[in-house]
Amino acid sequence: MRIATLQLAPTLGAVEANIRLANSLLETSRPTRLDLLVLPELAFTGYNFPSLKAIEPYLEPTASGPSTEWAIATARRLHCHVIVGYPERHTDPETGQMTNHNSTVTVGPSGEVLANYRKSFLYYTDETWASEGFRATPWQQPFFLSSKLGGLGSVGHGICMDINPYRFEAPWSAYEFATAMLEANVKLVVLSMAWLTRLSEQELAVEPEKPDMETVAYWLERFYPLLHAGAGEEVVVVFANRCGTEGNQVRYGSVQVESAHEEVEPGDRVCYAGSSCAMRIQGGQVRMFEKAGHEVAILGEGEEGVLVVDTEQPARYLLQQKAA
Repeated sequence: MRIATLQLAPTLGAVEANIRLANSLLETSRPTRLDLLVLPELAFTGYNFPSLKAIEPYLEPTASGPSTEWAIATARRLHCHVIVGYPERHTDPETGQMTNHNSTVTVGPSGEVLANYRKSFLYYTDETWASEGFRATPWQQPFFLSSKLGGLGSVGHGICMDINPYRFEAPWSAYEFATAMLEANVKLVVLSMAWLTRLSEQELAVEPEKPDMETVAYWLERFYPLLHAGAGEEVVVVFANRCGTEGNQVRYGSVQVESAHEEVEPGDRVCYAGSSCAMRIQGGQVRMFEKAGHEVAILGEGEEGVLVVDTEQPARYLLQQKAA
């Protein structure tokens, strides 16, 4: 299976400009024979909206707004599955009640919508405008989607904070997401992310093509149940993160979005970790794939681009955590 992650640094609220950026990155890289293309969380709207009022103009109807339209067109053009994160406004067809979710939509190669996953575990930024995805289910319990997606087989869906303990209040060792993936026996786990880094904006600018391995090690640790599940079949985990910075510290508390010609209320100044990659977990080992030039297939912490891995090829690089 050939899987691509598109890592970009979207501008908050500049949907049309961000779509053009994604198209430009695809045009430059020209990936071929893809089975799956994955984009980050809230890929085209940006992530760091501080309130419902700030994000409301950018909420998209369930699987039918600009993000889904782009996914449909791109899936048809590249003849592959596409997963993209977007801010969803769902309207109940019976009651008319509206709820907001941080979601991903999955589109098949012919342009059909195959899945719409809603983030279950919300980060504090999400809590200002979104509802927990599992609240829409009858059982009202954390729910992580695993579904059969044609040629992709059994796929587990997640969004960023989903891999953490619930609200950071559950025990660290609960591993809710990883345990759910293990129990569902999925062979491919796909995560759209807007994961932050502890690095400063200045530090990110020094070596933007170097991955943030502290973040990668953290991601790996959150999949402890898969790593210690015994021999078993391999599981490929895809981390599709964004890069760049968002937020503003200017005196008047707003930032001008040039493409939209309107004021967008920014959140706190934050930096994202980038480092999109794919890992193969099997038999207690974690291996990473190879990209052109015989290098480890991982994007840098500040690098925009498209990373392609072929899961039919050997994952040659053993990932190990350093001893304390």
